[in-house]
Amino acid sequence: MNSVKFNKFLKANMNVIIPVILTGVVIFVGGFAEYLAEYKQPGANITKFGDALWWSVITITTVGYGDYTPITPVGRIIGTIVMFAGIGIAVTLVTVIAQSRVQRMQERLKSKTDAKAGVLAKEMKATIQDKVEGIEKLTKEEFDGLMIMMKSLRLTLIEGSKEIYKCPRCGQQLP
Repeated sequence: MNSVKFNKFLKANMNVIIPVILTGVVIFVGGFAEYLAEYKQPGANITKFGDALWWSVITITTVGYGDYTPITPVGRIIGTIVMFAGIGIAVTLVTVIAQSRVQRMQERLKSKTDAKAGVLAKEMKATIQDKVEGIEKLTKEEFDGLMIMMKSLRLTLIEGSKEIYKCPRCGQQLP
């Protein structure tokens, strides 16, 4: 039972989990590469793996305290890669968060507009029924307007029925 919930959680949050995992990988690989590039160099201050991991965390977050700095060209290239990866991951996370907020707002707006569309459809039906009851008294322009209203109502009802037969999770049309 718990594995089902865990799988459901993973699927629902995959767009956040992947950047977090990438962050961890970049921190570890960047720290390890920086350690290998710096630890034997004279004058280097990144001489322990823990220092290299700390440097990688600070660099990926683009804080850069300056307490540990690479001195070799290879170390500086690694630093540049870690910085750009941090910026890219941050942008990805912000995009994912913004996208989920926009989707929630669209769902809220859709539920409100669907309710209003139902009210408008009922009002349109009532108006059409009134006009049909007195159809012999309608002018040509009023009759043409009635036909347009009927076509519009029909399209509204067809679109509404299509929404009923959509999967609530993925939005695909059901058979």
